[in-house]
Amino acid sequence: MKLLVTGGLGFIGSNFIRHHLQEHPGDSIVNLDLCTYAGNPANLRDVGPRHRWIKGDIADPKAVDKAMAGAEAVVHFAAESHVDRSILEPGAFLRTNVIGTQVLLDAALRRRVRRFVHVSTDEVYGSVAEGLSREGDALKPNSPYAASKAASDLLVRSYVATYGLSALITRSSNNFGPYQFPEKALPLMITNWLEGRPFPLYGDGLHVRDWIYVLDHVRAVELVLRKGRLGEIYNIGGTCSSANRDLLRRVRGIMGVGPEMVRRVPDRPGHDRRYALDCSKLKRLGFKHRHSFEGALERTVEWYRANPGWWRPLKEHKGYKGYYKRQYRAIVEAGR
Repeated sequence: MKLLVTGGLGFIGSNFIRHHLQEHPGDSIVNLDLCTYAGNPANLRDVGPRHRWIKGDIADPKAVDKAMAGAEAVVHFAAESHVDRSILEPGAFLRTNVIGTQVLLDAALRRRVRRFVHVSTDEVYGSVAEGLSREGDALKPNSPYAASKAASDLLVRSYVATYGLSALITRSSNNFGPYQFPEKALPLMITNWLEGRPFPLYGDGLHVRDWIYVLDHVRAVELVLRKGRLGEIYNIGGTCSSANRDLLRRVRGIMGVGPEMVRRVPDRPGHDRRYALDCSKLKRLGFKHRHSFEGALERTVEWYRANPGWWRPLKEHKGYKGYYKRQYRAIVEAGR
């Protein structure tokens, strides 16, 4: 089978490509990725000739149509995905996540692809005070990022209902693992502490997130691609639900870091208090996690410890430094 993967130079996309090519030696992948700040060709440097990267924008109809030629299936990871950046620049999120998805859907109709998997997020459900979010629940996004993903989910749904597109949607909880850009919470935490710098903790640290190891997430996406029912939505949750300050304690324990390496910063606007997913539908497809949270967290810390050549250049880039200074001004101005 020939697949088109969008955003395959990013964190989850690159892990999916590695997994898929390993599990399906007869398949090939075209990877459409614009290579923005969070995309890194080094993520796939050693995957071999069955992977071909095309540099292109998912919001460009010509680039998308060319990349999709001959594809039997599409797995759509490409997105602007960092909530903090969406608060600073929501327009970029609307263009990529909404318009880009619409361009891909139109091309998928023209090319008559057999399956289109749209990868989304639990953030579309909004904050959940208690209980679990189910696939049929109302969408109540609270950040520009979450709103853009909710809009793209609804676009996919409309193309299924109106045009009969063979599409599915997945909604995942927080991912962690190798190759994650160091603006996200866990790689920022780990790499800051490896550099002897504090980690900025939003508010009281009681915001609750569900965590899934990226290699389990990509296995779940693969299962939905192969066996999911067309037109359906599948939640993909993890194995650990934790308040942020408790997560910090776990990582501090692994790394031998003291509490003085945590700095409280003002809470971000619209910060959802809790996410939690009901994954019954995915389990009925036969999905089981392979990685315990504790073991995966230790492996993740060790990966960043062993690969400073991957993450240090990213953090030294002037664009990253400018973003970090703007986002965490109080820490930067304190000389830390």
